[in-house]
Amino acid sequence: MSQSSPSPPARGLGLCSGGLDSMLAALVLRHQGLEVEWISFETPFFGADKARRAATLLDIPLRVQNITAEYLKLLEDPPCGFGKNMNPCMDCHALMFRLAGRIMEKEGFDFLFSGEVKGQRPMSQNQSALRYVEKHSGYQGYIVRPLSARLLPPSLPEKQGLIDRQNLLDISGRSRKRQMALAQKWGISDYPSPAGGCLLTDPGYSARLRDLYTNQDTVDTNALELLKYGRHMRLNPMVKIIVGRTKEENEQIVRYFNPQADYLFKVKKYPGPTVLMPHGGDKPLVMLAASICAGYSKAPDTLPVAVQVATPEGRKTVNVLGIGPAVAKKFLIKVQN
Repeated sequence: MSQSSPSPPARGLGLCSGGLDSMLAALVLRHQGLEVEWISFETPFFGADKARRAATLLDIPLRVQNITAEYLKLLEDPPCGFGKNMNPCMDCHALMFRLAGRIMEKEGFDFLFSGEVKGQRPMSQNQSALRYVEKHSGYQGYIVRPLSARLLPPSLPEKQGLIDRQNLLDISGRSRKRQMALAQKWGISDYPSPAGGCLLTDPGYSARLRDLYTNQDTVDTNALELLKYGRHMRLNPMVKIIVGRTKEENEQIVRYFNPQADYLFKVKKYPGPTVLMPHGGDKPLVMLAASICAGYSKAPDTLPVAVQVATPEGRKTVNVLGIGPAVAKKFLIKVQN
C-alpha cells in the first residue's frame, strides 16, 4: 500500500521594508519549514533598496511594485488621518496589505506577514492600530506578525495548523534587545538602523508636500521628486521656485526640469544655484526669481547681474540686482509648528 506524499509547506507573502524586523519575521517562519517570499512597494516617498539588499542577504525571493498612483489617491484623504507630519501610517499599512492580499489570492499563498512589533511605535503599532490595519486591508485573519504573534489573537493559518504558534515570538515595546540577540544568533550583522525610510515623516518634506497639495490642483511624480532637493519658495499661490544648494542638488533639479513647461534660471559668469520655476510665471515673477537666483550666487550684490532663463519659447537673458538670502527667506516654505 503506497503512502500519500506529505503536504507541501504553507507559503507566506511578507511585506518587506528591508529592516531587521522584516528579516527576522521571515526567518522565524522559514525556521518552521515554511516557504516565504517578500513584496516591497515603491513611491517617491520610500523605496525598495533596503529590501533588495535584505533579499540578497537572506536569499528570499522579492518582488517590487510601484504604487504611486494608489498612494497619491490615499494622500488626498486618508480615512485615519495623518500622523505628526504627512504620514498616513495606518492607512498606508492597510493599503500595502490589501495590495499584497490580491497577490496572495491570485498566486495561491496561504497567508500574509510583516515584521511589525506590538507597541514598537505607540501610534501605529499598538493593538488597536494593528486591528485597524487588518480590518481595513480586507484580509482579516490572514495577517501574521511573527515577532509579536503570541501577544495577538491567533491568525487563521495558526488555527488551521499551517503555522506553529508556539514557535512564533512574543516581542513587544520599543526595545530592540531581543531582535539584536536573534540577529546575532542567526548570523545577521548587516542590517540598517530602524530610523527613517519614509519622507512623509520628515517635517521639511511634509511642509513642502502640504504646500503643493494646497496650491496645485494636480500633483505629478516630477513635483514629488523635486520636493527632495533645494530651497522651496512660494512666490504667490500659483508660482513657486526651487533653489539648488549644492552641485548635486543643481544636477537633480536639472534632471526633473521639463523644457516644455518649466523655466530654468542660471547666473552667467558666476558660480551659483540652478533655480527652477515649475510651469513658469509672468514677467514680474521671472524677474523676482532671477533676482533670487543672483542673490544666492557668487555675483557682486551691488551691480546688475546677467541671468539666463530657459523657457519653452527659448533662452533669454535678464539683468537684475540680486536679492540676498536675508530678504529671500520670507518666501521659504516653512515647517508648521
